[in-house]
Amino acid sequence: MIIVAWGSWFMLNRSHTEVPETSRVLITIGAVVVSGIISYFLFPKDEFKKK
Repeated sequence: MIIVAWGSWFMLNRSHTEVPETSRVLITIGAVVVSGIISYFLFPKDEFKKK
């Protein structure tokens, strides 16, 4: 999630400077939350537990 936060902040600051800073922060937070949710479902903790 840290990589997603850094990547989105870097891309927004480099390519989309016309976007207000508060919107950039909200977009970055949204990207981190979405990546966390996707990671939670794709990589469950009990994936290798035997039943």
